[in-house]
Amino acid sequence: MTSVADAVQAMKAKFNPAAATGLDLVFGFRIDDTKNFSLIIKNSTCELAEGENPDAQVTLVMDSETLDGIVSGETDGMQAFMGGKLRVEGDMMLSMKLSELFPG
Repeated sequence: MTSVADAVQAMKAKFNPAAATGLDLVFGFRIDDTKNFSLIIKNSTCELAEGENPDAQVTLVMDSETLDGIVSGETDGMQAFMGGKLRVEGDMMLSMKLSELFPG
């Protein structure tokens, strides 16, 4: 992966609309403390937005290397969290839904 934008697009490509039926969620991401984006899940759709989203129910904080690893499947999100490479702000239970919404 060459950039955070590429990693985010790759993640969006893995979206599973069936897992998002009836959901209305905003996942925020802060990468390298400088790049913010959000994935807006609503009625089986996934929209990508740049910038910080004040409506995010949960924000995942990590560096770009960790993001690349999670998106490529080389890094397990839970292991990254346990190892301190991924921090969750907000509703931690929602972060567990990411693996259903974006299966590897």
